[in-house]
Amino acid sequence: MYDAIIIGKGPAGISASLYTARSNLKTLIIGKDDSALRRALKVENYFGFAGVVKGEDILEAGIRQALRLGVDIIDDEVIAIEKNDFFEVTTGKDTYSSKAVLLATGQVRKKISIENLKEFVGKGVSYCSTCDGFFYNNLKVGVLGYKDYAVHEALELLAYTKDITIFTNGRKLELSDKYIDNIKEFKINAKPVTRVSGSDFLQRIHFDDGTSEDIDGIFVAYESASSSDFARKLGVLADGDSIVVDKYQQTNLEGLFAAGDCTGGLRQIATAVGQGAMAGKRMGDYIRSL
Repeated sequence: MYDAIIIGKGPAGISASLYTARSNLKTLIIGKDDSALRRALKVENYFGFAGVVKGEDILEAGIRQALRLGVDIIDDEVIAIEKNDFFEVTTGKDTYSSKAVLLATGQVRKKISIENLKEFVGKGVSYCSTCDGFFYNNLKVGVLGYKDYAVHEALELLAYTKDITIFTNGRKLELSDKYIDNIKEFKINAKPVTRVSGSDFLQRIHFDDGTSEDIDGIFVAYESASSSDFARKLGVLADGDSIVVDKYQQTNLEGLFAAGDCTGGLRQIATAVGQGAMAGKRMGDYIRSL
């Protein structure tokens, strides 16, 4: 059991961990090395650096600082978060428990070039199996994705229907050992998807070879789960793809915090670090109040 789990290895998450660790909270950071800051070759506007510095160097320095303070850091991908008495954070390899969670995974950057997909959101296209799976009892549904996240969503949909196809959109499946056996429970269609169609509601999915098939619903679980994906499933308030937080980085779900680009606003290192610091401090206050 951890006191605090931080999802995301960018400046917001690392900054928060410095405060939780210094509050003697058992802290775990889970994330991949995909922070947007790693792609910044020249940073000239961050306090404390007289010259130009690489974003990757700033991140690595922060990670070393967190490790020195006793923070556990795992290179893995979070695919689900649930809250019962405590938070349960599921990755492709394991499940971890904590008293508080910080979402710091950056902003959504998923780009899927499928014609009409956005037009049918809420009319047969969904981004949340927990929210909308009930409406597809015994119907034919698809999950759009090719990683663990897609299989996890498909497994949740089994409570409502057995007619489930995973559409990889031309991508090869990239699954961890945890989900390799589960894939046998679903049909797999690896054709690139060009468009979806219907009248008032979704009716068909079309492929680049000219074929198509009837479909009642499509659940988008493409690439990796984002902070907004987790927010939808947990019933957390969001404004578009930005998570709504108060001045202490607390969401409307007790014990769940968010910081950095996933909350919208000015996308700068200084903003992420400041929000992470506030979130880390308030997570400590929250945990001590339990």
